[in-house]
Amino acid sequence: MQTDKTIIGRSDIIDLPDLNLFDIKAKIDSGAYTSAIHCTHIELRQSEQGQTVLHYTLADQAHHQFQTTKFKKKRVKSSFGNLQERYIISTNIILFGKTQHIEFSLSNRGNMRYPILLGRKAIKNHFLIDVAKKNLSYKAKTKGLHL
Repeated sequence: MQTDKTIIGRSDIIDLPDLNLFDIKAKIDSGAYTSAIHCTHIELRQSEQGQTVLHYTLADQAHHQFQTTKFKKKRVKSSFGNLQERYIISTNIILFGKTQHIEFSLSNRGNMRYPILLGRKAIKNHFLIDVAKKNLSYKAKTKGLHL
């Protein structure tokens, strides 16, 4: 079987340059459609100009705070099978030296092992998952290789 897709393991360590996040653990999850990122203090506020602004804090060590008017609201099925309303943002990730623009639902993943979950929408058309491997992109990055 010939394919131009890159092999990715069950987890990896990725960069999100637009959010100033680097070397962040991510779980690759073909069972989830939408990707998710660990956030806290997610709230909508009105600007002085009357725009609706989404404010959120990334739950990284620096607790980066962000705000955006570019977001959407979507019903997402949680890992427990419950439908939840979540806010969706778009940002760039870097995997295997390549930048990809994807959507993340903002979610409190504090009880989860990985702060980022990459779902089917992010990996389809780009990667094949080999669950026996992990951190393939990160290993290539630290060796200076671009696949």
